[in-house]
Amino acid sequence: MIEVPKPAIELAKRFEGFERKAKRGVEITAVPYICPAGFWTIGYGHLCDPKHPPITEAEAQVYLARDLKTALAATLRYCPVLATEPDVRLAAIVDFTFNLGAGRLQTSTLRRRVNQRDWLGTAQELRRWVYGGGRILPGLAARRECEVSLLS
Repeated sequence: MIEVPKPAIELAKRFEGFERKAKRGVEITAVPYICPAGFWTIGYGHLCDPKHPPITEAEAQVYLARDLKTALAATLRYCPVLATEPDVRLAAIVDFTFNLGAGRLQTSTLRRRVNQRDWLGTAQELRRWVYGGGRILPGLAARRECEVSLLS
């Protein structure tokens, strides 16, 4: 079984962040918040119910590991060529899948470019996925550029 590449974990942690910190006793916890795309989220980008109880960073890392394994499985299902590519390329697309969901990857031209091993075309497609609420989100643009940097 292929493991989640370390660069995918690093990208997710960097761009999701452990947000909305609050104190619970002596521990710092995260509480649910609405992400820029309008979804209730907690910890490192884990989708949740708005009434989800606060979680510690350790709990957030457990959610992240589980969510990234799900993203990895979907990425390999839709882009099987990545099983034989360098880990950094796999990491870039796993991060995309984690961020935007398997459904977006499944129906995208990005998927076709990856499976054709068209890395220039893949980079161009990644750069198209920077919108939220009808406008370019600087955080998404930066994230996509980091993913693109892993393709070469």
